Amino acid sequence: MNNKTVPFTALGLEMHQWAKELFPICRSLTGDGVRETLSYIQKFVPELEVHSVPSGSMVFDWQVPQEWKISEAYILAPDGTKIIDYKDHNLHVLNYSTAVNEIMPLKELQQHLYSLPEQPDAIPYVTSYYAPRWGFCLTQNQRDSLKSGNYKVVIDSEHFDGELNYGEYYLPGESDEEVLISTYICHPSMANNELSGPVVTMALIQQLQQWKGRKYSYRFVFVPETIGAIAFLSQRLKEIKHRIIAGYVLTCIGDERNHSYLQSRMENTLSDRAAMHMFDYFAPNYCLYDYLSRGSDERQYCAPGVDLPIGSIMRTRYGDYPEYHTSLDDLNLVTASGLSGGLESVYKAIQLIEANAYYCVTVLCEPQLGKRGLYPTLSSMSLDYTDVRTLTNFITYCDGKHDLIAIAEKIKVNALELLPTLNRLLKEGLLVKVEENNVEIE
Repeated sequence: MNNKTVPFTALGLEMHQWAKELFPICRSLTGDGVRETLSYIQKFVPELEVHSVPSGSMVFDWQVPQEWKISEAYILAPDGTKIIDYKDHNLHVLNYSTAVNEIMPLKELQQHLYSLPEQPDAIPYVTSYYAPRWGFCLTQNQRDSLKSGNYKVVIDSEHFDGELNYGEYYLPGESDEEVLISTYICHPSMANNELSGPVVTMALIQQLQQWKGRKYSYRFVFVPETIGAIAFLSQRLKEIKHRIIAGYVLTCIGDERNHSYLQSRMENTLSDRAAMHMFDYFAPNYCLYDYLSRGSDERQYCAPGVDLPIGSIMRTRYGDYPEYHTSLDDLNLVTASGLSGGLESVYKAIQLIEANAYYCVTVLCEPQLGKRGLYPTLSSMSLDYTDVRTLTNFITYCDGKHDLIAIAEKIKVNALELLPTLNRLLKEGLLVKVEENNVEIE
C-alpha cells in the first residue's frame, strides 16, 4: 500500500473547526438534529448514504422509538424572569422530554430538576428515551438560587411516528474482507463524548480514500448510540458477519490527557493485537481495559451471536474524565492537538491491520544478504550491527507460522518500523506472503 505522510497537525485544526460547527446542534436518538448532523458530514463525505428505520420497527429485541422534536423550553421565575432557557444551552432540557406547560410551586418543580452537587458549575446531560417524563437540567449554583414561589415551566416538544436515521459509507478495497469503523451521532452539545468520534472518522475517511492498494474494504457507520447500532446490525449482520475481520468504535477521542483501548469480548482479535501493539510504541502509558469495562457500541458489535471483532479506541475513556456527560465537555476540553493524536492512533492501527500477514523466507538456511546489499561486506567489531540484527531476527521468524505482529513482539520491535524492511525483502524475492501454515520452501 502506497500512502503519503499525513499532516496530522493540520488535520487537527480542520477537525476542531468541524466540531465547532456541529457543536450547537441539538441531537438525540432521532429527529432533525441527527439528520442535520448527517447532512453536514455529507459535505465532506458525499458518498455517505443515509438510511431510515421507521418508528415502531423491531430491531432484534428492541423497538425503534418515536421521533422527538423540540421547539423551545424555559422556566420563568415568580417575578417573570426567564432563568432557564433551552436556547442558551440544549443540555438544559431532559433529552426526549414530553411536553409541559404549567405553573407550579418550587417544591413540585424540584422533582423535575437535575443538577450535580459535586460539580456546581456544570449542567448535567440526562436522558429518558424509553420512559415518558419531562425535566430540566441546570447547574447546582442555579438550583441553589431558586426562591420559593410559583414557576411557569414550558417544554414545547412532541413525539410522533417518524424514523431513526443513520449514515453508512463503504470504501472498497482489493478484498471483500472489511474493517468496520463505528461512531455515534446522538448526543447534543458535548465535544469529547460526542463530536470527537464523528470528526475523527470523517478525517480518517478522507485519508483512507487517498491510500493506493488498500487490501481491505472499509465500512463506516455514523449511528445513534445503542439503538442505532442495533438497527444497523439488524439490517446488515447477515451480509457483513463473515466479512468483518477487524474494526473499532471511535469515541471520546479528542482530549489531550491520555490514550485508551478497550478490548473486544474475544480479546485476542486482530483489532486488539493491532491496537495494543500500536499503543505500546505510540503511547506506551495508555490505559488498557478489558471487555468488562465496556460502555459504548462495542456492546452491540461483540454481543453473543453477533461476535464481531470490535474494540474501542479512545483518548480518555467515557466516564473517566470529570467533564463527562456535562456542559463542561466543551471545545476547550477537545483540542486540535487532542484530535490529531486520536486520529494518528487509529491511522497507525489500520496501517498495521493492512500490513499484517504471514510471510515465509524463500531460501533454505540463511539467505546471502551481502550480495543483495543488505549486509556489511566488511566485518569489524567497531561496526553497529543493530539494524542487521533486526533484519536477521525478522527473517528468522518468517516461517509462515508467525504473522507480522507476532514477529515484531517476539523481537521487540515496532511492527510499523519493520515495514520498509519487509517491503525490501519482498522486492528482493527473499520473502513471500503465504496463508498460515501453508509453507513449502524449495
